[in-house]
Amino acid sequence: MTDVNYGINQYQNDIERYVNDIQGQLNHLSSSWKEINCCILTEFEKLQKLVNEAHNLTSTYYLQHYLSPYTEQFSILSLAAQHLSNKRHGGLMIVERSIKVDGFIHSGTPIGAKVSHTLLETIFYPGNPIHDGGTLIRKDEIISAGNILPVTEKQANGKKLGTRHRAAIGLTEHTDAVVIVVSEETGRISFAYEGELYVVRP
Repeated sequence: MTDVNYGINQYQNDIERYVNDIQGQLNHLSSSWKEINCCILTEFEKLQKLVNEAHNLTSTYYLQHYLSPYTEQFSILSLAAQHLSNKRHGGLMIVERSIKVDGFIHSGTPIGAKVSHTLLETIFYPGNPIHDGGTLIRKDEIISAGNILPVTEKQANGKKLGTRHRAAIGLTEHTDAVVIVVSEETGRISFAYEGELYVVRP
């Protein structure tokens, strides 16, 4: 995730620039791939870089868009997710929106503290008794940690998902919450919304 909070006009301008750059790179590839003596591997790397940057921008924008009416702590959540990703520490952050999630999660430990990236990183530190469950965030407060979530049975593109990702999807199948997931195996940052999983940071 990025540290920049994108407004809609800035996002539209930036994504238009990326789309134009990607189209230009595709046009260049389409005109040069038949040239036997022309190695286009570098061109594919440039294209992949552009697509990844556009994807990161878009996923960050939409995540911010979904969260901003319900919490002012997007930057803090983003920073915590990045730090967890860098350390390969798994994380599961539930941001409650208009539908209360209390009836769908259980066995959490009350926290009752203001959202901070250091506290979130401490909660998800490996070996901490509550690091495996979900941490519930309501507005600007960490309500509880170590919560057990409902688990979905669905797969993503035919791939088997880990427990954290299945729990994130499972809760968003029942509520309008946004659940941010950090994989301890890959460091990948994703978020679940309306029963779907979206990658933020590969």
